[in-house]
Amino acid sequence: MSTAEQVKEDYNKFAQSYNDASALPAVLLESQLIKLAIGDATDLVVLDIGGGSGIHAREAVEAGARRVDIVDLSTEMLKVAEGIEKSLDRKGRMRFFEADAAKPMDHLPLDAGYDIVMANWVFDHAGDVDAFKVMWANISKYLKPGGRFLGIRMADLFGPAASTDKYGISLKNVKPTPDGFAYTCLFHVTPAWEFDGKTVEMSYSGSLEMHEKSGLTDIQVIPYEDTEAVKSDPGYWELWLQRPVFAVVRGTKRIV
Repeated sequence: MSTAEQVKEDYNKFAQSYNDASALPAVLLESQLIKLAIGDATDLVVLDIGGGSGIHAREAVEAGARRVDIVDLSTEMLKVAEGIEKSLDRKGRMRFFEADAAKPMDHLPLDAGYDIVMANWVFDHAGDVDAFKVMWANISKYLKPGGRFLGIRMADLFGPAASTDKYGISLKNVKPTPDGFAYTCLFHVTPAWEFDGKTVEMSYSGSLEMHEKSGLTDIQVIPYEDTEAVKSDPGYWELWLQRPVFAVVRGTKRIV
């Protein structure tokens, strides 16, 4: 089974229960980091690559975004996102497109340039360096000069925070691949669910090579210490802060 087929199967299977993980400490931390990275999105248009059930797309709308276009490989995740939007009785704030972010997206009726492009967790489904570079080509193509990029990537697969269920998620079956590592991410909900990921060294190492090649500047990892979760209980997060499992990275596309 190809990486794309595996990803689609995993997320289709758990689409209906995916949002049940929103109360897990690590997922709450993720949400707060993303909100900090989005900042003020008043009247901006956002492209959410790998947007799934729309968790972060809705955060962008709450931050003032005029419209968010979600692209995702999972049919069922997109159905969940669309269903939630209908339940909120919002019209015209989101569009939904099924596509593989590891391939060119020219066939989609996307805007020529977005104010914000989000790519959350998509790099951990690249499978290999070639797919990873195509994902970055899509980001670069659709992010307008002066626009903001933000994305979540795996950081430390082997630290103590990755092997405990303290924060609601843990990693297992970490194995080397030609370009990095494959792993299984377990979500400690009832019933528990998991997905298989593959991260390449150019991603988890924190390399800025593709960021810079894509024209990004002012690149930064959003500080965990700036979140309300860590501020309210730094002792609880001590193990995580030593070697964080994931990172949220933000940058701005250079105006030529």
